[in-house]
Amino acid sequence: MDEDRSAPEPRVVNVAEPWERAYWARRFMVPVEKVQAAVEAVGSDPATVAAHLGRDWPGHEAIV
Repeated sequence: MDEDRSAPEPRVVNVAEPWERAYWARRFMVPVEKVQAAVEAVGSDPATVAAHLGRDWPGHEAIV
């Protein structure tokens, strides 16, 4: 069954809540602490955070 993958990427990396930190850690495939530190260092723009973490943005493919 195909899932609807047309949902837009979030516009900010929000680390205010534990579930949001967990989402971004999975999204960037790094520990939560690295996401938190990246946001503190470069702000909440996902592309900037991804670059700081050495990750592509959006840079993920559907797992088949």
